[in-house]
Amino acid sequence: MAHYDLKTEQLKEMASRLRAGDTVTLTGMVYTARDAAHKRIVAAMDAGESLPFDLDGAAIYYAGPTPAKPGQVIGSVGPTTSGRMDPFAPRLLDAGLSCMIGKGVRSQAVQDAMARNGGVYMVAIGGAGAAKAASIKNVEVIAYDELGCESVKRLTVENFTAIVSQDCVGGNLYREGVEAYKKQGD
Repeated sequence: MAHYDLKTEQLKEMASRLRAGDTVTLTGMVYTARDAAHKRIVAAMDAGESLPFDLDGAAIYYAGPTPAKPGQVIGSVGPTTSGRMDPFAPRLLDAGLSCMIGKGVRSQAVQDAMARNGGVYMVAIGGAGAAKAASIKNVEVIAYDELGCESVKRLTVENFTAIVSQDCVGGNLYREGVEAYKKQGD
């Protein structure tokens, strides 16, 4: 397991090199989108419409930030359950998405799409949304404002840390962790 300090612009090149268990500290642009926004993004793709942001090399954080209090850039911004995006994620990965950040295990279809495209799935610690907010330096709603906290936002992040949970060569901390735990009981 290794640690990487990456600019988000490096994700397209580096995602296929990251392995389950690696830690990554990101600096740059990350987009928030949850299931309602994913549904709209895929509908726009189907209709041949322009997308809210360029998927090529992008990172999506599955989060619905709370409103900022006075003096804050953003409110709490913890990860949401990634499995809700599984029906949409393979399509986005096939269109160039490099990185997804959330919590929870992903489906085999998402794992297959990461393998096809050299993508990576990272987890952020659930329940630590207030701490995650400290690494966000700017936030801008860029699409679907009517969705409120689920709108698509462009975050400027600095030293945003996540753990690679599933990689493009089949590494999966959820599976490997359970196997290691079972072996300890033998």
